[in-house]
Amino acid sequence: MVTIHDVAKRANVSAATVSRYINKNGYVGKKSREAIEHAIKELNFVPNNVARTLSTKQSNMIGLIIPDIKNPFFPELARAVEDTAYKYGYTVILCNSDENPKKEQHYFKALTQEYVAGVIITSTHSGNGQEATIPIVALDRAPIMDIPSVTTNNILGTEMAGRYMLECGAKELLFLKGPKQLISSEQRLKGFLKAVEGKNIKVHIVESPYDFKVAEHITFQFLQKHSTIDGIFGSSDVSAIGALKACEKLNRSVPNDIQIIGFDGIQLGNYTTPSLTTVAQNIYKLGETAAELLIQQIEGKRITEKNIVINPELVVRETTRKGFLQ
Repeated sequence: MVTIHDVAKRANVSAATVSRYINKNGYVGKKSREAIEHAIKELNFVPNNVARTLSTKQSNMIGLIIPDIKNPFFPELARAVEDTAYKYGYTVILCNSDENPKKEQHYFKALTQEYVAGVIITSTHSGNGQEATIPIVALDRAPIMDIPSVTTNNILGTEMAGRYMLECGAKELLFLKGPKQLISSEQRLKGFLKAVEGKNIKVHIVESPYDFKVAEHITFQFLQKHSTIDGIFGSSDVSAIGALKACEKLNRSVPNDIQIIGFDGIQLGNYTTPSLTTVAQNIYKLGETAAELLIQQIEGKRITEKNIVINPELVVRETTRKGFLQ
């Protein structure tokens, strides 16, 4: 295998000069630079990234920590991050925390100790990133910390959903709230309650994790006790699809007997039967923006906007009846 010593010998310069050239760390004269470039081309030299990382304390690797690889929202988000990182010459290391704060902390610590250039984290734990010595961006779930973030306007999204469900004639609603430790869950509840405030509407609020089977079980049990519910809002599309399955098992016709709206805009929602009305986050733009924001920090560029909020849109499909807004 060709080494920097071989390149140095061919270019008639020191190995230290070749190292400075490869790592872009220090001055290399024009004549030496041209000789090194010629030698690298002649010898077909490929730098050893491991040695380079140890030398510079940095790599072209970006860490991405997501909470649940089984939730279709996060692979779609990861795809956008990976596409964008690749375009700028970076490679993404994907870690799945399983919504487990300890596992998340383990991955965060491991990534920052392995000289990654930066980390994007969709967090279940607000403490990570507080003392980070490398660039970090919070994606989708912004912790209560002063770090750069890219999020969706959750309040606006659920306010739109609540208003639309009222327009569609729903009178008694089940709100499947996300995990209580997530700020986004509280924001989504706040927006929905804002939409139905002062209206002659009964709202049941039940916490449900973003899990198909658990949401199905919770909805099944609740509808058996409250047969007059005619509208369900799931704080994620996963929860909403679980609720749709529960309605099918109970022979509750959707949308004739009961209407359902989700939140996320995952591709799967377009292929359920009936297809899912949802508050669609701009998933690709979220991931793309987070990657670009992180790379700007890594490359020492000035950040003009630190906390970016992207508006969602209401996508009306078959799990709601036609409302006045259409």
